[in-house]
Amino acid sequence: MAGELTLSPFLSDALVILGAAGIVIPVFARFRITPIIGFIVIGVLVGPYGLGSLVERIPWLYHVTITEPEALTPFADFGIVLLLFAIGLELSFNRLWQMRKLVFGLGALEVLISGSALALFVGLASSMSPAAALALGFALAFSSTAIVLPISGTRSPVGKAALSMLLFEDIMIVPIIFILGALAPNAADDGWSGIIQTLWQGGLVIAVLLVAGRFALPRLFAQAARTKSPELFLAASLLVVIGASLATALVGLSPIVGALIAGLLIAETEYHTEVELIMEPFKGLALGVFLITVGMSINLAEIAEQIGVITLAVVGVLAFKALVTGVLLRLMGARRGTAAETGVLMASPSETTLIVLAAATSALVLDEETARFWQTVTAIGLTVTPLLARLGAILARRVDGAPTPPDDNDSAAERTIIVGGGRVGRLVADMMQAHGKPYVMIDTNPDLIVQAKRDGYRATFGDAARGDALTRLGVETAPAVVLTMDEPVLAQRLVTKLRQTYPDLLIVARARDTDHAAAMYRAGASHAVPETLESSLQLSEAVLVDIGVAMGPVIASIHAKRDEFREQLERDGGLNERPKLKSASLREREA
Repeated sequence: MAGELTLSPFLSDALVILGAAGIVIPVFARFRITPIIGFIVIGVLVGPYGLGSLVERIPWLYHVTITEPEALTPFADFGIVLLLFAIGLELSFNRLWQMRKLVFGLGALEVLISGSALALFVGLASSMSPAAALALGFALAFSSTAIVLPISGTRSPVGKAALSMLLFEDIMIVPIIFILGALAPNAADDGWSGIIQTLWQGGLVIAVLLVAGRFALPRLFAQAARTKSPELFLAASLLVVIGASLATALVGLSPIVGALIAGLLIAETEYHTEVELIMEPFKGLALGVFLITVGMSINLAEIAEQIGVITLAVVGVLAFKALVTGVLLRLMGARRGTAAETGVLMASPSETTLIVLAAATSALVLDEETARFWQTVTAIGLTVTPLLARLGAILARRVDGAPTPPDDNDSAAERTIIVGGGRVGRLVADMMQAHGKPYVMIDTNPDLIVQAKRDGYRATFGDAARGDALTRLGVETAPAVVLTMDEPVLAQRLVTKLRQTYPDLLIVARARDTDHAAAMYRAGASHAVPETLESSLQLSEAVLVDIGVAMGPVIASIHAKRDEFREQLERDGGLNERPKLKSASLREREA
């Protein structure tokens, strides 16, 4: 029809995905349901087996369906790369070294025992060849990094156990793919030599990344930070993660290995909080694309035809993996609740299962019909993972009689957050250290942060006024936030934002003068300290002592005058209209 507007397939698919994100995230958050299920359901609806199958009969559905599912695969893979990068940012080399026994002990045992037992069971049940049974068994032994870690986190005992197993699984991807190639009927004679070549080249690339990253990354991000440009900071972050991923991919390793190493290297710098914040939206969207592709692989018609066999396969795999993982954790000393919750959470297959099944099919180790059946089982397993997480948490409470406690070694301590790393911020930090109170200092000036860390201060780079930088520093449990920067407008906005989000938080703010202090009180500050007032009081104290007045009465009068001014500023700022806030402030002062 003349004048009819037809969108290109790529643009149409992009609009569908963005629309899905705009619907799924707020709706599912409203009902406190993980958006993981929402994205998978959207994938089922808009995929080739859902509304996409009706496009020929109902042409307008073209605009609300995914027309080229294969084109989404690179974006889904990129989502997993960004996820591993984010995991690296939450870790550190020291913490990873502490986990080495879990990674190469628990992780190795879980993969080897689960994979071998599943291969034996499947082989006996379906009369597969040994190579096909091994390929399928180890494929099903993998668990989903993309879904499990966003649910469990990495700092709780459950998250820590899950992370250790998932890290080893990510390491095992490379040898399994190469072994499948070597087992193929038409495999070249150099199959095993290819594994050795990949291992030594991969080791060399990893060593180069570790050495170069230690020296180059702090300088790269320092230059980006000095520009005060979020766009340049984002560009530097993407350059690092993509460059490291390409480097490992070029030698045959998985690109997620490079992404993890890039995250670990940045985690050792003072810029890791800002990088994590700036990459969060991209990681979330790319992960949503991956989940949509999982949903698109689910054919409801095939499931209906084989509902009995598929249900038996799903339940069997989930129950077996949960049992093996739970027993292993108990044998390694984990609490019963932790073992039960981790076992159930890790029970479902993985996005890596789909990769291994595809590789086995390409190598003619598995036939296409068998691979398609287990791909359906895997997709269903991925879909129910959030439900498994809830079931695991309920089971843990039943087993232990109480929720699984946080890991004290890894949980963020309750510490005062000092916004601003200049002269005033350092003085506040000195007083915190003198009285043994934990703190963390945050500033957008990279030079101040670098120097502060050299001088022994606990400091990190970040913009407190943007994103959830303070949330990642533990503002929810912080005893106080101290604003020391000499930026009146920014400080006032930050006080307003903090008070709206955390009504009971103690907020102590630096003010330029009494008028600014009154404005800070109106914005929600618990205490606002004007510089002009304090300098006047210090001048008065110095002159009174030097002209012969006793120190005791001088200090008492200074304190009385300070309290008098504070009460006047609170009245001017309207603090008397907020009795609950005032009483909280007084309780903090008395404590």
